[in-house]
Amino acid sequence: MTAPKNVLGLPKSARVKQRREFEQIRAKGRRLSSGCLIANWLALPAEGRSRLGVITSRKVGPATVRNRARRLLRESFRRHQHDLTGPAAMVLVARPSIAGKPFDAVERDYLAALRRAGLLRDS
Repeated sequence: MTAPKNVLGLPKSARVKQRREFEQIRAKGRRLSSGCLIANWLALPAEGRSRLGVITSRKVGPATVRNRARRLLRESFRRHQHDLTGPAAMVLVARPSIAGKPFDAVERDYLAALRRAGLLRDS
């Protein structure tokens, strides 16, 4: 039996994977720093779908800490992807301060960055 499709899912098609895409978003897009993350984004055409890429360098910590940071950032994006004012390609860069932070603190920093950037719809 196949699991039901989740409306708030984050399929692989919604992820930025190629190096040139990361570079394009970081070079042509806008950038904002908030707490434990740096958000880079580039507006997409209205018919597009928001996409996410996550960067965690070794400065964040060992592999387990980096993987957890990626999961927390992806989950923050997944939960709020439909609250964006329009489709955007986004690259989130984890800062070393993300290590050991609980999900609600990471989510708070993510939402603060989106609000400051004007990417979050008023709800």
